[in-house]
Amino acid sequence: MKRTLILCPGRGSYGKDALGSLDSIESASLDVLDEHRRVLDRPTVREMDAAEKYSSKLHVRGENASILTAGVSVADLDQIDHNRFEIVSVIGNSMGWYTALGVAGALDMDECARLIETMGQYQSNNIVGGQIVYPMIDANWHVDANQVALVQQVVDSIPDLYWSIRLGGQAVLGGTEAALKAATKQLPALTQGAHTFPIRLPLHSAFHTPLMEPASDRAVHDLQALQWQAPKVTMIDGSGTVWPARYSSGESIRNYTLTTQVTDTFDLTACIRTALRTTAPDVVVLPGPGSNLGSAVAQVMIAEGWAGIHNREDFISRQNSDPILLSMRWPDQRKLVIGE
Repeated sequence: MKRTLILCPGRGSYGKDALGSLDSIESASLDVLDEHRRVLDRPTVREMDAAEKYSSKLHVRGENASILTAGVSVADLDQIDHNRFEIVSVIGNSMGWYTALGVAGALDMDECARLIETMGQYQSNNIVGGQIVYPMIDANWHVDANQVALVQQVVDSIPDLYWSIRLGGQAVLGGTEAALKAATKQLPALTQGAHTFPIRLPLHSAFHTPLMEPASDRAVHDLQALQWQAPKVTMIDGSGTVWPARYSSGESIRNYTLTTQVTDTFDLTACIRTALRTTAPDVVVLPGPGSNLGSAVAQVMIAEGWAGIHNREDFISRQNSDPILLSMRWPDQRKLVIGE
């Protein structure tokens, strides 16, 4: 049995190629999320996933994007072959932390649905600032210290610009419109593959920055009735703090989730690094939608020299022989996870 680390993706992971992800998939966890939406007279995850065409108005809007991401994630995780994969820790990127809370049992799935839905609805016609992405790695997937220093210099020099997410070899910066405009001018244009950076993330607020304090205050009030508890599986949050299974304070998890997690930098790099060091997984499993967190995991593994992986070639060689990272959106890797 493989010791398994689960990494739940954040909102924005559901792209055009994710349409139809839920076709013929049975999932009790997704049923709970869909019933929550049905009671509120909002389109369910299955209905949105079954749409004929991908639409920014439907699939990208914050009030739908969060629940879409969570719905595909929990549906995927309900398919895992637990006779072969023992889940030893659960983490999540940004909004994926909310999904992780339900997966790990810190909230039951109905309470998790309420958390995700409430935070997502705060974005309805209420985008606050925004986010841009900028790479900081070289061709071998090593973090480039000069690029990190450059990004830090830009953040230090521009008012209302903040580190939003530390995403392996990428910086996600959040701030006001004026701050993002200034940052885009100061950061040299950089082309990698088909993308030229910095890239603006569509319909994203300045998540994980002080600009989100009003949303945090609102959440503390609106979600005070949620029933928090110690997780059944160890969790690691966006500051790299470990929340041990069975022994963590539900009240402390609530306080982190509704305050610090909303307004402070989400350090996914530290989160992955701590999860690798403290829970020693044999494999990392990425539920859908998408598979865009694979690069962040690989970059952290390379920085750590995890399992003898020291560069891009090492990682690719390991993936070809005995995959250490399994994305449930890749059919061949999905089969390994669900036991087909």
